[in-house]
Amino acid sequence: MYACGAFVAGLVFGVGLLVSGMVNPAKVLGFLDLAGAWDPSLALVMAGAVAGGAVAFAIAGKRASTLLGAPMALPMARGIDPRLVLGSLAFGVGWGVAGFCPGPAMVALGAGSVKALAFVAAMLAGMLIFEVAERARANGSDARQTGSSA
Repeated sequence: MYACGAFVAGLVFGVGLLVSGMVNPAKVLGFLDLAGAWDPSLALVMAGAVAGGAVAFAIAGKRASTLLGAPMALPMARGIDPRLVLGSLAFGVGWGVAGFCPGPAMVALGAGSVKALAFVAAMLAGMLIFEVAERARANGSDARQTGSSA
């Protein structure tokens, strides 16, 4: 049942991305082009998403389990640290250069977009680099805690 719920949620999200134009890099780049032919329509999409998300998080914060019975797992981190800022900057630069963010890129990839294929390949490479760096950082931290030199 959980997989079915996840599938339906993903399907609704993907259809919403298609309807809103978020899978079209030209539309996204038009929104980001404040000095040129600015397209403000994406601001309405984002405002709707933020409002919907705020309501959903408010309701979810009061529940111990999801509607399908799984334990509620909400993010607990509240602080702003250099890793969050750098990750946000990397996301923003990627979004501004390519006109894609991960969700719309996956939808566009499913629609056969070659640009989305290039973006998803670069995104996966970035995720792999992050994982390797995180493991190296964790191993270095473990070595410092035990007092050995790795």
